[in-house]
Amino acid sequence: MKVRKAGGLISPFADSTVTLTIMGNILEVRYQMKEIEPKIQKYDKDHYIDLRTGELCKFNHNTTRAEDIGSVAQSLRRLRAIINTNVTNPQTALWITLTYRDNMTDPKQLYEDFRRFQGRLITYHRKNYLPHYEYITAAEPQGRGAWHMHLLLIYSERAPFIPNDSLAQIWRHGFTKTTALKNVNNVGAYLSAYLGDMSLEETLSTGNLSGAAEVKELTQSNGQSSKYYVKGARLRLYPKGFRLYRKSKGIRLPKIAEMSYADAMKIVGAAHLTYEKSIELFDEQSGVVYNQISYKQYNRVYYNNTKHGTSP
Repeated sequence: MKVRKAGGLISPFADSTVTLTIMGNILEVRYQMKEIEPKIQKYDKDHYIDLRTGELCKFNHNTTRAEDIGSVAQSLRRLRAIINTNVTNPQTALWITLTYRDNMTDPKQLYEDFRRFQGRLITYHRKNYLPHYEYITAAEPQGRGAWHMHLLLIYSERAPFIPNDSLAQIWRHGFTKTTALKNVNNVGAYLSAYLGDMSLEETLSTGNLSGAAEVKELTQSNGQSSKYYVKGARLRLYPKGFRLYRKSKGIRLPKIAEMSYADAMKIVGAAHLTYEKSIELFDEQSGVVYNQISYKQYNRVYYNNTKHGTSP
């Protein structure tokens, strides 16, 4: 079964059943025209039962995350939802990138280094009387094989200032960079783009441009020339079974509920419609469309002068 963009936007009726996901300021209304009946049942990690025939079949395990588009999409959707649930005011968060001075290519070492960094960062906060924070981490593979770590520190009040020199001393492995999150409509979409998109230059250096979905242009706000990014190109660099992100225990999860479209829109209220798309699931050989699904995202806080026109 394949996925493609629907020919037009799909709108539910008032009494249609939809799924409402509340992610802080972001609300998503998801509607599918048909309920999909499961066609397989997992037997163990390597096998499944085809419910149509009763046959025991073997899973075709993938070698990279990019080969399992559904899994990658779900991971990024969950990450976006978790970030938006916990960051409703960008001024309460610090977005930090941790890099290596050497070409460090071991993802296990990356998380071990972060574990030690996290202990030192907690000590730094205590010594300097800084407020408690929760965190979300996301690993980013580079085209040359090295790894970066992105870290989102989330506070219950305005985020404190931490000098970059101090962060570098706490990290101990290379450079650090803190990025401001001013006037970002959708923090989750803005930050998760780092994990999927890759600059055109870096993509070309990997020799892995084939199969890339889209090249998008990002216009610089400082008058410099535009930059070009290949959407989804970085996903090909993640190893099989790799966890894209991790989080601290205090991170909240989004609220998900089924209800009528009319009831969902009462909760949405005057929130601004920021994104809408409709897709359809179809059989590639016969062309038969099995289902159509629509997504609508609303934002309770919307910056009209935002520079970040990101979408989920």
